[in-house]
Amino acid sequence: MANKVVISTNIAQTLTEAVEEVKHDKLFLLMDETTQALCLPVVKDIPCLKEAIHIMIGATDTHKTLDTLAKVWTEMGNGGGTRHSLMVNLGGGMVTDLGGFAASTFKRGIKYINVPTTLLSMVDASVGGKTGINFNGLKNEIGVFNAPETVIIDTEFLKTLDHENICSGYAEMLKHGLISKEQEAGSREQEENSLAELLNFDLDKVDYLHLGQMVGRSVAIKERIVEEDPLEHGIRKALNLGHTVGHAFESWALTRKPVLHGYAVAWGLICELYLSCIKTGFPTDKMRQTVRFIRENYGTLGITCDDYEELYAYMTHDKKNTAGIINFTLLGGVGDIRINQTASKEEIFEALDFFRES
Repeated sequence: MANKVVISTNIAQTLTEAVEEVKHDKLFLLMDETTQALCLPVVKDIPCLKEAIHIMIGATDTHKTLDTLAKVWTEMGNGGGTRHSLMVNLGGGMVTDLGGFAASTFKRGIKYINVPTTLLSMVDASVGGKTGINFNGLKNEIGVFNAPETVIIDTEFLKTLDHENICSGYAEMLKHGLISKEQEAGSREQEENSLAELLNFDLDKVDYLHLGQMVGRSVAIKERIVEEDPLEHGIRKALNLGHTVGHAFESWALTRKPVLHGYAVAWGLICELYLSCIKTGFPTDKMRQTVRFIRENYGTLGITCDDYEELYAYMTHDKKNTAGIINFTLLGGVGDIRINQTASKEEIFEALDFFRES
């Protein structure tokens, strides 16, 4: 399940080496409309991509659908794809998720390479082998675990992003800072400093060099967790912090005004850190510092108490649940991960109250 993650400072050389490592007859390059405009110019003159067949899909999560997947399969088939072909996914999490699933299922599975171009896909979607599409109104409902051959992370792509997409990816980095354990941070003091570094970073005036260094550390945290538990039977569930409520917020917004994944996760962190305070003893001061940072940089979502039942229903459909019981990852402290936690409906509604009032 493990894949090779390369932090690159020379995309042409790194991508060429990755493509040459995989024997293939046809090469497909998957992009969405945004990455075709902003990121293709960065790689289009690399010789190894000269013969690539371009497949272009619509941008944003609204296109992460069965129809789009069918379009990709069709174009691969029409392009002469075989089980010995290779796919390069150039884009954000939607492209790497859908492209990885298309590659994993075409001809019963071909190899693929991810070149994440957004902060979110660098630190989250492109690492760990989760692929899939949204289905039946639910986020990532259909998919498989299948790791790419290589993930190439080049932080130069971050300069193509707008402020909202930087913030979206940064929410996953914040989550990684909250779950990082002592052996990853080096010591308890360094661990606290890791979260402090994240909470003190200025998202309005981005220092790209500093951000690139933080991305490397964030990816390393996720890599170590995935390596320990590739199929999410145990500790990998730590990566779900903020996501049980976050995915419910995201699904709720899909039928109204869609929100970026990282914004939903940031808002989900507010609720799940609150549950961590009342159920597993997470320090109130750390929770309030994190909530303050999220409020200042992510604003809020306009839910009312009339939406609680709908949000609760979305949570009951979460893939992490067992026998209909909503499953949370909570924290006893920074890096003190408590997987397989439950909360009553009343406690969940209380957390939603806190979200609206904080």
